[in-house]
Amino acid sequence: MVAPMTPYERAIAAIQNEPVDELASSPLALALCRRLMPEKVTYKEWATNPELCAESFAKGVEHWKFPYTVTLIDLSITASTLGAHVRMDTENTPFVDDHIIHDMEDYDKIVCPDITKGRTGDLIDMNRRLAPMIKGKSFNIAFLEGPLLTLTQAGGAERVFMDMFSDPAPVHKALGETTKLCLETCEKIAETGAEGFCWDYLWGNYACLGDPEYAEFEGDKYAKACNDKVRELGMGLGIHNCADLPHLDTQVKKFGVDMYSMAYYPLIPGSPTAAEVIEQGYGDKCLMMGNIDPQLFVRGSVEQITKVTADLCQEVKTALCKKGLNSRYCISSGCEVPPDLETKLENVDAVMAAVSQYGKM
Repeated sequence: MVAPMTPYERAIAAIQNEPVDELASSPLALALCRRLMPEKVTYKEWATNPELCAESFAKGVEHWKFPYTVTLIDLSITASTLGAHVRMDTENTPFVDDHIIHDMEDYDKIVCPDITKGRTGDLIDMNRRLAPMIKGKSFNIAFLEGPLLTLTQAGGAERVFMDMFSDPAPVHKALGETTKLCLETCEKIAETGAEGFCWDYLWGNYACLGDPEYAEFEGDKYAKACNDKVRELGMGLGIHNCADLPHLDTQVKKFGVDMYSMAYYPLIPGSPTAAEVIEQGYGDKCLMMGNIDPQLFVRGSVEQITKVTADLCQEVKTALCKKGLNSRYCISSGCEVPPDLETKLENVDAVMAAVSQYGKM
């Protein structure tokens, strides 16, 4: 038996495949943390006020004892900085409602802006405020959209994907600028004290792009530059891919990441389970994170989500044992826990309690 560990000790041990007292557990309860604040904070306030956002993440660590804190706000941060219009409702996730790509000439107009301004500036500020609040309590993983996701959010995914095949040169030019945006933002966030960096490489999945296409438009050049920058800055390297059928060989083995957050889609043939990603050797390479259905936090009862968590713990422990691994898995949600007002805080409580009970190693 391993002596009881703090959440932070467990986080470091799990990344390094060292023995742990229990499985690490960090559901991606992000904007949901605003509901732990002593006074009401709307989603819009949370997403646009770096001080409130940082304080709410710290409240999440205090309340739930998360070993990992991923500072995802929403997926329109970099698109907004590029000039796309973002709709900000009071209690809905911000989203782009006016893209910047309308014809091929618009790709040439994309240039890396001043990343200390606008929403990337707010993101940097939030990470600067948060880092000292959770230092030594939770492993702090800053989050940013990758180069291709930045471009598709700003320009419109359908438009960009069509242009990738019909006229790729302007797309590549724009990707050079979005990569520059990502690299400069990463450098600034590294100065805040964040310990890890998580890129969202959403389009690295076989439902959207095959291996050659993904390699050309992100993997071989643009993602490589982003990954290399994280390593150069001495931070842990993570990737979040909540799409179905992810490019695991590329994003885990080729990229050489430390942490990989993924979803599981049971109705999609070929979607890998937690046990399968461990048994197929991906857990040998890095900490895998997943994969409770996020909607269960809204629609499920405490009893239901407790059983799902207990079953996942058993599945993971059995697979780790078969592979001779000490840890290397974090019980998490497959994507963000819905930040809706209807989401049940007690279901996050239940997951954490279930892992403490059923995730003993």
